[in-house]
Amino acid sequence: MRTLSRADRMRARAAGGFTLIEAALATVIIGVGVVAMVEAQQAFIRSNLWSSHAASGTFLANEIRELTRHLPRHDPVTGLYLEDDEFGGSQLVGWGPEPGEVLVEDLDDLDDFDGLTFSFLNSVADIANGELPGPINAFGEVIPNIDVNGVVAEPDPDTGDVEAMNGWIQTVIVEKVNPFDTSVVVADNATEPPSGSFPGRSVDEYPLRVTVEVMYVAPLAVEGELVARVSWIVP
Repeated sequence: MRTLSRADRMRARAAGGFTLIEAALATVIIGVGVVAMVEAQQAFIRSNLWSSHAASGTFLANEIRELTRHLPRHDPVTGLYLEDDEFGGSQLVGWGPEPGEVLVEDLDDLDDFDGLTFSFLNSVADIANGELPGPINAFGEVIPNIDVNGVVAEPDPDTGDVEAMNGWIQTVIVEKVNPFDTSVVVADNATEPPSGSFPGRSVDEYPLRVTVEVMYVAPLAVEGELVARVSWIVP
């Protein structure tokens, strides 16, 4: 009877299957590959979601721009002016919504929009605190929510209210800027006295910089995230 050598026995065992070490190494390699694929997929989803949010945020900011592009800088009736107060100083009159302007369709000049927030969290208009339902489109209408199945929210048959685009907030900031350097913000009541051939500049003769900031509040999130900011100058 032929006796197998030690080398022959080792070759026979190797031909019979994988060793424990080989199997463990294969498992580790496969596991690392699976984890890498999952991470890549998650990164793609996050990137795609951010791209979608950025597009929505820019759209919402430009809707405010379209809504306000035809408006004068200050109220066409009362204007913007300084009025002497009882303490010998002066106070600014005409900045912000005028009496009787309580809804978005009442706002008739740019400075009316300063500090206003159009939010899905605002169910009623509270213009005294700068809160209005929103977000809104270029017609001043609340943009309805669209669910994951593409169904658009219908107005309430009793109140006419509509469920707003969920999670989105538009905030408008209106600032007076230096006519020669629009990156420099000046006070709302700023004026310039005459000097030499310069006739001076009254309180209502400054260009305005309008900025719209759009935030998104994710489900279960405590705070919103700034998604888009759009600014433009109104000379």
